[in-house]
Order: sequence, then structure tokens, then C-alpha cells
Amino acid sequence: MGKNYIDIEDDQGATLRYRKHANGRGLVAHGAKVHPRALIEAGAYVEPGARVGAGARIARGAWVEPDAVIGENARVEAHAHIGQGAAVGEGAQIGVRTEIGAGARIARGARIGDDETVAAGLRIATDRKGLWLAA
Repeated sequence: MGKNYIDIEDDQGATLRYRKHANGRGLVAHGAKVHPRALIEAGAYVEPGARVGAGARIARGAWVEPDAVIGENARVEAHAHIGQGAAVGEGAQIGVRTEIGAGARIARGARIGDDETVAAGLRIATDRKGLWLAA
């Protein structure tokens, strides 16, 4: 295929087609919707069905699974993992090596620190310092 596409085989033997995002050179799967003003750094993956809003930044080595939603101006730091169907609110920050479980909801403006784990299906809101609040 063209120089902007790469085919990668998944663990079930299916081949997924990725394209390099124009802004940052990360890999975006066919079927994902990434705003042109988002930054997908090299080494980051955005899977099919995922959506990334304007001004969002997905850092090197981060992985956004299928059907996840990353809000406008959100930051997903290096080597973080956003589970299938999870939602990260507008302006939220996800720390380095942090795991967000499938279907979890991170509130607008929330701050999840480095090396944290948010279980599948949880709803999380934080104060300005990143302390978790009941949501």
C-alpha cells in the first residue's frame, strides 16, 4: 500500500490497516476518527472506532482501544492504556503508564496520576491536585 499506510496483524490473525496521523505521526486505524488538530505522537496507536477530539494529545507509546473517546484538549501521557469504550473528558489528564479500564468514565478536567489503575466501568472525578472524588 502507499507509504502512509501500514498493515499490522493482531493476535487473532486479522490484519488491521493503520495510517500515520498528519500531526505527530502516530498510527491511526482505519475507522478511527481523529481531529486534524489533535497530536498523535509517533509510537502511539488509536484503534478502530475510537474518537479523539481537537487539541487532544496522545503521547508516545500510548494505546487507545476501540470505541474509546478522548475529549478536546485531553492529554494521554506516554505508555498509558485507554480501554475499550472508555471515555476521557475534555481537558482531562491521564498519567504515564496509567491503565484506564474498559467502559470507565473520566470526568472533564480530571487528573489521573502516573502508574494509576482505574477499574473497568468506574466513573472518576478529581480535585485540582488529582485526589479522587466520588462521581
